[in-house]
Amino acid sequence: MKTFYTLLLASLFFITKSAWAQCGGIGQTPATAFPVCGTSVFEQQSVPICTNRTIVTSCNDGAMYEDKNPYWYKFTCFTGGTLGFTIKPKTLSDDYDWQLFDITGQNPNDVYTNRNLTVCYNWSGEGGITGTSAAGTTSLVCAGFGQALFSSMPVLIQGHEYLLMISHFTDSQSGYDLEFSGGTGSITDPTLPALQEIKSGCGGTTIGIKLNKKMKCSSLAADGSDFSITPSGTITSARSISCSNGFDMDSIILTIAGGLIPGNYTIGLKNGSDGNTLLDYCNRAISAGTNLSVTVFPVAPTPLDSIVPLRCAPDSLKLIFRKPILCNSIATNGSDFLLTGPGGNIITAATGICDANGKTTSIVLKLNTAILVGGLYTLTMQQGIDGNTLLDECSQATPVGSLLSFTAYDTVSAAFNYTINYDCSLNTINLSHDGRNGVNQWTWSMDQQRAFTQNTSFSFAPQSVKIIHLSVGNGICIDTSSQTVVVENALNASFTAPILLCPEDAAVFTNTSTGIIDRYSWSFGNGATQSQRDATPQTYPPTTTGREKKYTVQLIVENNFGCADTATNIVRVLNTCYITVPNAFTPNGDGNNDDLYPLNAIKAEQLEFKVYNRFGQLIFSTTDWTKHWNGTYKGNVLAAGTFVWTLKYYDADKKKQVFLKGNTVLIR
Repeated sequence: MKTFYTLLLASLFFITKSAWAQCGGIGQTPATAFPVCGTSVFEQQSVPICTNRTIVTSCNDGAMYEDKNPYWYKFTCFTGGTLGFTIKPKTLSDDYDWQLFDITGQNPNDVYTNRNLTVCYNWSGEGGITGTSAAGTTSLVCAGFGQALFSSMPVLIQGHEYLLMISHFTDSQSGYDLEFSGGTGSITDPTLPALQEIKSGCGGTTIGIKLNKKMKCSSLAADGSDFSITPSGTITSARSISCSNGFDMDSIILTIAGGLIPGNYTIGLKNGSDGNTLLDYCNRAISAGTNLSVTVFPVAPTPLDSIVPLRCAPDSLKLIFRKPILCNSIATNGSDFLLTGPGGNIITAATGICDANGKTTSIVLKLNTAILVGGLYTLTMQQGIDGNTLLDECSQATPVGSLLSFTAYDTVSAAFNYTINYDCSLNTINLSHDGRNGVNQWTWSMDQQRAFTQNTSFSFAPQSVKIIHLSVGNGICIDTSSQTVVVENALNASFTAPILLCPEDAAVFTNTSTGIIDRYSWSFGNGATQSQRDATPQTYPPTTTGREKKYTVQLIVENNFGCADTATNIVRVLNTCYITVPNAFTPNGDGNNDDLYPLNAIKAEQLEFKVYNRFGQLIFSTTDWTKHWNGTYKGNVLAAGTFVWTLKYYDADKKKQVFLKGNTVLIR
């Protein structure tokens, strides 16, 4: 629809539009588009007055673009290349517009909302022949007078599907001719039309024919005169279900007067009362004389055929039939069927998956509970509450007592057992599954370890928390389970002890061992032992050598798994805790009197020790009695001589402040 240039025209437009009907005829909507071919002229004698919806374009001129009085055409690109076509109005002054869409993989109605589907268009306000050609200078021509009637030829992509919308802006019903020519691409199916398959139905009362591709419904003679049958038989009609609401067909049903006796027949193709055989989109005919052979079998009831393989714990069964069943013959409460088997399940409903003709080749039976018990089950046909069994499309009843047996599988459990072999360095967990209900698949996992047998073992370190996973299956049913295993047989013996100790002072030992410990063994190096968790304080006598003495304190921890661990600490017991400063020292590296420091200051609190040279210059200072002066100052070795020291501390035992001062000789 074009831009309107005067208020008068706009007013007339709205008056006219209100009278337009909604388009609904075949070919007037994207979903019902005509199939076309590139080798013939498509002639549209008249165009009904109607409109659908606004078409999206890239024009920003304020005009309204609608598929007014439209026809839609569909085609497939079989050879990529350019597309040339012309739309020739039967009244040359008529104004026709058009727009081409690529709808590959799209819903046809998306053309109204998705501007990305547009390939090219021409909405010129001029009347006359329009289309695409090599003379076109742009692929997108918007509305307005003076606009070119031809757009440049678009490039089609092989395998893509396209829609061409032709809109008749002029409010008349005069038609047009649509012709495809001038481009390098091809929209003509190279496959020649042919008969593909044939079969008889209902004892020869009908013959079904499958075509190798879709063909024109209009080429089928409804009286069946396109076909012949030998050696005997009379064809009374030919129809295709898809022709009731479409243009094309790929299957045909022939009706045979009185049916055919069992035997072999030949169905041949000939020119019918419409003057042709069957035609494809390009008006190419299947050759007269083409024939297919068919065997007519005696009419027989449709048996219970097969059942879809069961999944685990099914709560329904799906039956499959070789011949269509009439849906109205199925008792919806499932009373046409009796189910017997070890699970005691009952059928509560039956539903056919029915087509538009009220027929189905599958029926779903709903069960009261899922089948959990494996074994052989039997489905038996019986007369339902509707007074019959199942009737097939030939109205033949499935006999009462017909049987169909099937096997169901037990559900499975992945519950498992385990035992642990404890070891102080590497434990082993032994895993086992009972294998019940036909389990033949096992997948064990723990951390990065995997195993696929019914029973297995994994190793892991002591003091571990492990999650064991198991998945089992019997080919139908699967189950998974997990267990967390906590193993605490790891031991770590440790305790704290004083490093230095004054004679007769109490030594306190704190047990810091970890793990599940069942036994403790203390040895304090002074002849005493204990077996409780927390040791009592120990004392050590003064030494008789005049030097400190070292005592080895040991703790052994054990558990009932036979694991043990040992920890030791050295306690240095001083000869005396009387604090003094040596009057001489020799920093020569021989290990004797190499440093100057307050001796035995283990109990000194708030200690300050300072050393001065003879000029009163501070050359060493510390608040830690274990930090020693080595006879240097700022990294330089000092010469032998006398040095003054001061020592200040708080005596915790006597609870008093002490200040000492003296001289020390540095000997080189």
